[in-house]
Amino acid sequence: MLCVLNKKQKLMTTLSKATQKLIKPSDAATWASCLRRVWLDKHQHAGVEIEASDFDQLLRQIGLKHETKVLSRLQQQHEVHKATSVEHTRELMQQGVPVIYQGRLLDEPAGLIGYPDFLIRHESGQYQPADAKLSHSANKKGIQIQLGLYRRILGNSLPAIVFLGDDSIAMLGDEADPLVDEFVMSMKHLLALKQQPIVHYSHSKCRVCPYFDQCQPEFEANQDLSLLYGIHGRAASSLAAVGITTITQFANSRVEAIPDVPHLKGDKRKHRAILQAKSMLSGKVFKLNEIVLPEGTWVHFDIEDNPLTPSRERHVYLWGLLAPPYTNEDFDYVWTDDETQDYRGWISFLEKIEQYRAQHSPLVLAHYSNHEKSTIKKYAERYTMKNHTTVLWLLGDGSPLFDLQKPVLNSLVLPLQGYGLKDICKHKDLVNFQWEDAESGSQWSVVQFNRFLTEENPQEKLRLKMEILGYNRDDVIATRRLEEWLRNKGTSKNSEF
Repeated sequence: MLCVLNKKQKLMTTLSKATQKLIKPSDAATWASCLRRVWLDKHQHAGVEIEASDFDQLLRQIGLKHETKVLSRLQQQHEVHKATSVEHTRELMQQGVPVIYQGRLLDEPAGLIGYPDFLIRHESGQYQPADAKLSHSANKKGIQIQLGLYRRILGNSLPAIVFLGDDSIAMLGDEADPLVDEFVMSMKHLLALKQQPIVHYSHSKCRVCPYFDQCQPEFEANQDLSLLYGIHGRAASSLAAVGITTITQFANSRVEAIPDVPHLKGDKRKHRAILQAKSMLSGKVFKLNEIVLPEGTWVHFDIEDNPLTPSRERHVYLWGLLAPPYTNEDFDYVWTDDETQDYRGWISFLEKIEQYRAQHSPLVLAHYSNHEKSTIKKYAERYTMKNHTTVLWLLGDGSPLFDLQKPVLNSLVLPLQGYGLKDICKHKDLVNFQWEDAESGSQWSVVQFNRFLTEENPQEKLRLKMEILGYNRDDVIATRRLEEWLRNKGTSKNSEF
């Protein structure tokens, strides 16, 4: 029923001029992320097509598949009618049909409009709103607001139903009302604003926003403090209230002159933040502590996993490793085609680790961030293998696992807005390592793997696999280049480089 979209098949979101001034439950997720993005959606870019990312397209596809699965289950139990308009939805409700699919709800005086996946008739004769969500929990702010708004438009006290991605069902009642009140009040204020609201930069959120290119020049021109790694938006607002509004001002401040504010408390954090400001302005690297790296034979380690499995359990489809002498030809890996091979892939990874352990002593398994270690813990729990010999060695005292992000954060202040592996390695004045595919990344890898799963042409399937392998190989080579760069920095005796 659903086809996999490629780069030539772009899903476009068009905002309806007729409803742009109404508050929609679908605005909730954007509102929770960024108020300016909501304002731009409603004002400046109303009626303008916004291109969804490949990852967002994939999420929508899988979401529709989940919705279709729920629909099929309901059709086996009840008579289901599909609504075509607000008026048709009202007619179906008056008729008392058991289930309405894709209902349309409108409370024009309150300025609310909603599109619940399902309206299910309760034994009382009233209707309960229901949505199919990929999430495993109904506690997410966006979900609570969406279902709470449906309840508000319907005007009854029945709980809303959430068909979660793990096939469980959750109920949402009056507990969501305070959050709904906050959302509605905030949205009405945003709709009335003539100028876009003032917001701060978020390295994780802004980079994936369709308005990034529009907002970024403003942040940079204003030297917004939130551009600094370690300065949260709330901290930037609090500092502005005491007259510290720019990176230059902050760089010239003394620790004792900076008040404790949310997310920036204590002399140690303030000192690092000041150095971060100086680094951003000058491009210099500052050393906080000596860089200490473990001795031994280093094997670099990186995984690729798919969170969008039918079971909703993350499936590691690629365990990638790079051993001496660290050339492209030394890239080693365990690959599993789909979730049904998950256990085999896990066992093959443990066997490969034992091979490296037998060859090298001491062995250092270097990775970047805690994701690899936490994934090993989860797999040991999943397959009841906490006491497995290799697992005990990997996770116990004297573990060979070494997170390269720790010496970076503990020892260095870099002229960066984020301290991810690519942030550091791609910077021309730092590691200066470039991935062969400039567009590749963690979300890119998930998209490519899901395309691999559905691809029927053997040649295209092989091509997708080789692209993913190439990306993972570049990841482990990047960690090797970072190791070499850190060793070089560790020889310097100065606080600046």
